[in-house]
Amino acid sequence: MRLILASTSPRRHELLTLLGLPFDVVAPPFVEQVRPHLSAEQQAIECAVGKARSCAAHCPDALIIGSDTLISLGSEVLGKPVDLADAESMLKRMAGRMHKVVTAVALVGPDRDRCEVQIATVLVTMKLLHEDALAAYLRTGDSLGKAGAYSIQGGGATLIERIDGDYTAAVGLPLRLVAEMLHQRGVACPVDVDRLYARKPYPNWNRFSS
Repeated sequence: MRLILASTSPRRHELLTLLGLPFDVVAPPFVEQVRPHLSAEQQAIECAVGKARSCAAHCPDALIIGSDTLISLGSEVLGKPVDLADAESMLKRMAGRMHKVVTAVALVGPDRDRCEVQIATVLVTMKLLHEDALAAYLRTGDSLGKAGAYSIQGGGATLIERIDGDYTAAVGLPLRLVAEMLHQRGVACPVDVDRLYARKPYPNWNRFSS
């Protein structure tokens, strides 16, 4: 069965490669939009399903993975910053606080009416941020294009005190969950997932013990 990752994220591509499965990448035409009246969980599910379903018409015989990541900070839902000023505002609001990273994974196809969705959540505690350190991070441009304006797999790791949960879910694709969902569809991963999690072969994974 053909496997497709409906994503434009290089991080999700890199992570899925770690499972050792052959797959193709298709850019989903689905348009993401953060809606403040919905929870992060609801929106992540809608976007994950939307991404996968938006590729189904062009790939009718494939099993399609869609995924989406959002940040829940109290009652506020944070997506990707629109610019550096927005990124700075997000990071200042999260500084010294705990927030929740919500990543939804959807499997759609080959029957277009068949869809399974699961969610992985990670609690992230961010350090208090000094102005100079924050300014230096923003200058790297690393905060753009990432939910919550930081990349745990990149320079954003220095801003984080600790995480509780699956590191790969915080990056954007919970590999253990994906492997379990694929197994239920009869797709076996050639990689031993437990050994993969023990080796942690992805940037900054070894930095966090959870």
